[in-house]
Amino acid sequence: MPKALQNFLTETQTSINQELIRQIEQLDLPERLKASMLYSVKAGGKRLRPALMIASFQSYGGEGDKALSTAAALEMIHTYSLIHDDLPAMDDDHYRRGMPTNHKQFDEATAILAGDGLLTYSFEIIAKDELLSDSQKVKLIGMLSGAAGPKGMVAGQILDMMAENKESTLGELETIHTLKTGQLLKFAVAAGAFLGGATDYQLEALHKFAYYLGLIFQVQDDILDIDGNPELIGKPIGSDATNFKSTFPKLLGMEGAIDQKNSYMDKAKEALADAEVHSSILFEITEHFGNRDY
Repeated sequence: MPKALQNFLTETQTSINQELIRQIEQLDLPERLKASMLYSVKAGGKRLRPALMIASFQSYGGEGDKALSTAAALEMIHTYSLIHDDLPAMDDDHYRRGMPTNHKQFDEATAILAGDGLLTYSFEIIAKDELLSDSQKVKLIGMLSGAAGPKGMVAGQILDMMAENKESTLGELETIHTLKTGQLLKFAVAAGAFLGGATDYQLEALHKFAYYLGLIFQVQDDILDIDGNPELIGKPIGSDATNFKSTFPKLLGMEGAIDQKNSYMDKAKEALADAEVHSSILFEITEHFGNRDY
């Protein structure tokens, strides 16, 4: 990984972690609920979505912390989705990032409520952000609710569950992950660029970039579930096969999945060029998404 990208990701991770903890610790909540919310937030994570948002913000001239609270809100929604994905009714995972999943550390009911709390509080964070205008708040809340809701991530989750124990086509697999994984990535890119002052033309090109970026991320996830390092990933490999999930390697074979990922990477970079992005960070993040080992 280029040193500039490593430094950027490290700095972003630190600032987002601090903002997430600050936002939750200031709340007057029942002790068990707060502990459960903080448990999953403090479990760490790559913070790639907020990093992508801040990179997009800076690529169009954005400066300062104007995007920070929205980036933290985005990560809260991602964290809620992981808590719920791990539940017995969903993926039934016992470990996340090398630690017991929330429902194993606490209990199922507490984990569900912690996820609910993170989801709903994320919108309050945007609504009370003093660095945003009222029109910006309305725009961002509309964008984020659409990305996370029944037409976005939630739709992708149920389509993913319905695809278990059956053979999916490439088009069906792309639809699932464009919704389940890609919608929050699309929000990260679009929201950052919007706050940075991107034009409508640039935002349109970035939508195409985010579409391919989401597919890149998912193909690499599928690959790592087969031959990744469990210590780096933070959970056992092979869960996709255990849960009879449709994956890119299952559909295309390992070599075919790698070829498909490389095709997506080429198209993502073409879209970035169309979006008139001259900063190297978004290009480097694209490479990182496609070649990460965790």
